Amino acid sequence: MKAYSKVEIITSAIKQPESSILIIYTGGTLGMVHDKNGALVPFDFSSILDHVPSLRHLELNLTVISFENPIDSSNINPSDWQLIGQIIYDFYNEFDGFVVLHGTDTMSFTASALSFMLENLNKPVVFTGAQLPISSLRSDARENLITALEIASSKKDGKPIISEVAIYFDYVLLRANRSKKVESLHFDAFESENYPLLAEAGVEINYNEAVIMPFHSEKEVILHNKFDHRVVILKLYPGINAEAVKAIIEIPGLRGIVMETFGSGNAPTSSWFIELLEEAISRDIVILNVSQCPGGRVVQGRYDTSQQLQKIGVIEGADLTMEAAITKMMLILGEEQDMENIRKRLMDPISGELTQY
Repeated sequence: MKAYSKVEIITSAIKQPESSILIIYTGGTLGMVHDKNGALVPFDFSSILDHVPSLRHLELNLTVISFENPIDSSNINPSDWQLIGQIIYDFYNEFDGFVVLHGTDTMSFTASALSFMLENLNKPVVFTGAQLPISSLRSDARENLITALEIASSKKDGKPIISEVAIYFDYVLLRANRSKKVESLHFDAFESENYPLLAEAGVEINYNEAVIMPFHSEKEVILHNKFDHRVVILKLYPGINAEAVKAIIEIPGLRGIVMETFGSGNAPTSSWFIELLEEAISRDIVILNVSQCPGGRVVQGRYDTSQQLQKIGVIEGADLTMEAAITKMMLILGEEQDMENIRKRLMDPISGELTQY
């Protein structure tokens, strides 16, 4: 497991702090500055007040933990999820909330994974990042960071308003395991097509309390951190051939496939395709059907093109995002061997990631 740097304590409050927040910096654009040669390098978070002086007005005690070697989010893997989860678990009782700074490219994967790892979570874990470095004049980093910290410290009647893993970006708060990155050039980088916004930030932060996960004060947080990497994503397209599908399902040791189908879960009805999937299922390879569409849901059997998937034992993925589906599958396969338990856990919601009808 990767190491992290020593804890840097920053007292940003003018008055007595109202909350204490742990910031976990994994890497990514938000924490970058230009060096004297113009190259982007991670900055020292002990000097964060020089970059974001308005943090002094939040009346918070901030503690920063940085990955020893900050990483580009394209290089994130389950061992990094394990480290983030372990940090939150180890320091859980010392802080009122957590803000994770992360590159945007794979933020939805990591945030989804954390939502499944932290059972009985009753404190906010807010992911954020930026499209431009914090040192850039037009950077979105400052607003994203300040508001993420405000959300992570917000309480009502002495309880945190948010008690789940979420992503804050460009004035909106999304459930982590319902999010998807949809933009690489604009600030509104994330969307949640299948679930309402948890909050919108304007002059005030307006929380949609009806759709936020309930607070469970009586339960202790439990960390799940076993992942099985032996999974793949099979994205269907017109003209997909038997050789391509066969090459995937015959990967040695393969345990799970997230299959991205058309529309409401539809797939080719060619006999070779169904036979290959059926053969994979007979070898205890789990196949989870999710839609390529950003909105809507899989309903197997609605059309003839998905009825055979239902018959051979493909699991209906409802309105799971691909990011939630693959991370959930990795975690469940890391903990389970029994096929019935695997099927049941994939179909049952863990932390609000899917809608059951």
